[in-house]
Amino acid sequence: MASTPILSPTPTTTSLVHHHHHQSLHLSSKLPFPTRPTTCNNNRPLTRLHVSTPTNKPNTTTTTTTTSKKPTTETIFFDGGAHYGDLLANLILGFTLLWLPLTLAAVFRAFFLRYRFTNLRVTVISGLTGQDRSDFSYKVIKDVQVVPRFIGEWGDIIITLRDGTKVDLRSVPKFREIAKYCLSLADKPAVLKEKGSKGF
Repeated sequence: MASTPILSPTPTTTSLVHHHHHQSLHLSSKLPFPTRPTTCNNNRPLTRLHVSTPTNKPNTTTTTTTTSKKPTTETIFFDGGAHYGDLLANLILGFTLLWLPLTLAAVFRAFFLRYRFTNLRVTVISGLTGQDRSDFSYKVIKDVQVVPRFIGEWGDIIITLRDGTKVDLRSVPKFREIAKYCLSLADKPAVLKEKGSKGF
């Protein structure tokens, strides 16, 4: 069996290997390597900004509201029918045939006629069941006149409206006080006019 010859490196080969390794180290040292970025430690204190949300400020603008001076509640000054003296006097005189129609009219006023004066309006209610009703405001009153009856215990109130309509309220108790009350609530109060006394 033939033995395999062991080759030993020649001096030339060894020198070439050493020369190549040295040259590769020399070239590698000249290659540029990326430099690490240097971190800058900024030790300045941090300033915190406190942002406040806007709050709802009260509105300082004052609003002026005009309210009407008209009263909201209705107050009754007088509510009633004709004076009882009117009925009594006409019943006594009713025994005469000539006075009978006036007696019947007095009975109707006593039982089926009602006057109501409030701070807002004048109301006249009539009829067997009160189905006839007339209302008007004090603002439409143009003139007020009174006519005393008997010895002034009761009287008639004649109210003239702006459109010329006349409202005749017969045998009203406390007629002077009621007439002055109507004038005080009218837009243009007029002087109370009183005519001479007339019968019953």
